[in-house]
Amino acid sequence: MQERLQKIIARAGIASRRQAEQLILAGQVTVNGRVVNELGAKADPERDHIRVGGRLLRPQTRRLYLVLHKPAGCVTTLHDPQGRRTIADLLRGVAGRVFPIGRLEYHASGLLLLTNDGELANRVLKASHRLPQTYWLKVKGALSADELAQIARRGGVQLRLLRRRQGDRSARGANPWYEVSMTEPRRDTLRRLLARLGHPVEKVKRTKLDGIALASLPPGRYRSLSRQELEALERACAPHPEPPQRHDLSPQRTQNG
Repeated sequence: MQERLQKIIARAGIASRRQAEQLILAGQVTVNGRVVNELGAKADPERDHIRVGGRLLRPQTRRLYLVLHKPAGCVTTLHDPQGRRTIADLLRGVAGRVFPIGRLEYHASGLLLLTNDGELANRVLKASHRLPQTYWLKVKGALSADELAQIARRGGVQLRLLRRRQGDRSARGANPWYEVSMTEPRRDTLRRLLARLGHPVEKVKRTKLDGIALASLPPGRYRSLSRQELEALERACAPHPEPPQRHDLSPQRTQNG
């Protein structure tokens, strides 16, 4: 049965559907030896020989869903032409090829999702504008009560920054850390507001995405999503409420040493 190439590639765990479209447009996909660079092209995964980047496409049988604590100074890609450290350097021991869902900036740290399930990755990316995310932000200079109020009401954007005060070092010093929960489109809005008030963001750490928390996972380490986390994420990304799907998840969490 013929299907769109980007859907076949995503289901095989090579990339998300959006990334698969980019690979097609870049001429990295061949069907039976012929380069295909049109997004409307179709193929039969059972009969056609489909290659992505020269490698024969083979359907994935086991899905992987990981949370990685990305450290700062690490690129959210599997290969970097400039030779910088990438997340691939942190994924030793993973029994299969995975790719990141979305990105964190080079100097940012924190929670990053990875998978070989292209269909789920596509749904998460489409829903990113409404999925709540929690960040820790280190800003230049402490914010006054008036400035916090301005941020919360500016332009109708409800952004409430809370200074970290749990006895940790992040609450001390002239440039403290603040915690804020927001959706992804609001992140740039908040950065601009802080810069305008004379408090540019110096460091960023994502600690939570929807119901998935980084918690005590050390920088550079990863773990498997629990079944409950995965099912909750699928519900959050669904266009309409639907019953949770069952997944063949390993009972043991995977973590590099």
